Amino acid sequence: MTSQDVLRIANCSGFYGDRVSAAREMVGGGPIDVLTGDWLAELTMLLLGKAMLGGRPGYARTFLTQVEQVLPTCLERGIKIVSNAGGLDPAGCAAAVTELARRAGLTPVVAHVEGDDLLARLPGLMRSGHQLANSDTGETLAEAGVTPLTAHAYLGGLPIAQALSAGADIVVTGRVTDAALAVGPGMWRFGWTGDDLDELAGAVVAGHVIECGCQATGGNYAFFGEVPDLVHAGFPLAELAADGSAVITKHPGAGGQVSVGTVTAQLLYEIGGPRYLNPDVTARFDTIAIEQVGPDRVRLSGARGEPPPADLKVSLNYAGGYRNSMILAIEGLDVAAKADLAERAIWARVDGGKDAFQTADVELVGSEPALLRIAVLDQDKAKVGRAFSAAVVETGLASYPGFYALTPPGDASMYGVFWPSAVPADLVSTRVIVDGEPAWTGPARAEPSGSASPEPSEPAAGKTPPPPAGPTRRVPLGVLAGARSGDKGGNANVGVWVRTEAEFAWLDRYLTTERLADLIPSAAGLRIERYRLANLLALNFVVVGLLGRGVAASTRLDPQAKALGEELRAALADIPAELLPTGAR
Repeated sequence: MTSQDVLRIANCSGFYGDRVSAAREMVGGGPIDVLTGDWLAELTMLLLGKAMLGGRPGYARTFLTQVEQVLPTCLERGIKIVSNAGGLDPAGCAAAVTELARRAGLTPVVAHVEGDDLLARLPGLMRSGHQLANSDTGETLAEAGVTPLTAHAYLGGLPIAQALSAGADIVVTGRVTDAALAVGPGMWRFGWTGDDLDELAGAVVAGHVIECGCQATGGNYAFFGEVPDLVHAGFPLAELAADGSAVITKHPGAGGQVSVGTVTAQLLYEIGGPRYLNPDVTARFDTIAIEQVGPDRVRLSGARGEPPPADLKVSLNYAGGYRNSMILAIEGLDVAAKADLAERAIWARVDGGKDAFQTADVELVGSEPALLRIAVLDQDKAKVGRAFSAAVVETGLASYPGFYALTPPGDASMYGVFWPSAVPADLVSTRVIVDGEPAWTGPARAEPSGSASPEPSEPAAGKTPPPPAGPTRRVPLGVLAGARSGDKGGNANVGVWVRTEAEFAWLDRYLTTERLADLIPSAAGLRIERYRLANLLALNFVVVGLLGRGVAASTRLDPQAKALGEELRAALADIPAELLPTGAR
């Protein structure tokens, strides 16, 4: 496959706050065709909404820094820039890009995409019978009686493709799916339509792998000791082919590693079942073939696509109230007794005690020192403000021996609540604006004609060898298995994978939903969904409700469940000795 056969899509941002130098590294490190960056998460949309309320820009300002660093080179080499950094104000972001280019004496064609913002349309949608029910709880927006601060539909790749077809050098979007940043350029380069389901599915898979930046090159990887020069990890790029297959790689000389393991970990990140829903296509993650084809080169192929869902996902956020938290360190003997004393002393200093708050959550984690975190939420800002934090401090000389706090007494801060919902896709129209002028109006996604819509089917089961029947050893699960976890609204996912068929045969039988609840105590009593991805030698679990009402409202010490996979890997499991590394048998 020659360089002319592929579209080289390079990522330079996995979140708002990622490495600012990454754009320069990706443009200067080797040949690329498209530079993409993901700045948006559900929490980011809320933060940008709060920024706009405070008179600050509603887009990712670090994107402007990156564009300024690489724009001359991108224009010279014909590298397109595609980013969702527009956030809540794509037009404002595009105008800022145009202005910085003007100051540099450059004249790129700048396009932005509109149509994802549904906030002003919510009353009309509700009057028309669209109840915007919460996808997790079923409660309607009217029943909740809340006023959203943000409301955005997730757009697909079509408007991005249209912007590029209109000659844009830079495309700025608001809320599109993360994978759309790769799907859109693929549609533009290869001419895919909504009927090219397998090709679109492959692009979704590639986009999902690279959208979180260094997580595809060894960042946050369970077996991090295997990754060379991780402290200088390079960002990933996907060599996307016309058939939807892709090779995930990185620039030569960049640190980190692209392996079947690092790519598998990212494939499992923040997903649910094997059918991965996107606006343009439903990508079947249980059909992906993954293969190491060279040093730092992993080929993804065979992804099957099914028609997209009828609805578009809609992300809403509303102000939920106020929160505050304090963390105390506990060292030495009698940790549990000290924590109990500290909690009783604190509630005795609060008028009404623990029950005075809408939510009061106490979490004791770790050891040497253990951390006692007390978080409170309430509609009354004064109650959870300095009145609460001062009450904690006042116990400092009348509490357990060795008392000290890791947080200074502070005031309350507003928290937001994430509300996942959906609307029919045909109710959302998008517009592409090029250099300030309307260039295209159309649907939010590529629509299949129906002529190429396959019936949903399950992949062939294949034969799984029986697990070893010999003696077992009680060791941490992570001696054998890798894991990666993250947030899905109020839910958490944890993907678990191994490296051989024999290991998967054991894992598949051993790690049931009941066993997972035993190994992760915080999951006990919650609904747990389990999905097999035998093609990846992996299982994925969704712990429903673990994060409450979403990241911004979660009272967990780990509100995004980033460490849930490592908690699972540290739990002891009875593993057949013959599967273990030699030193662990």
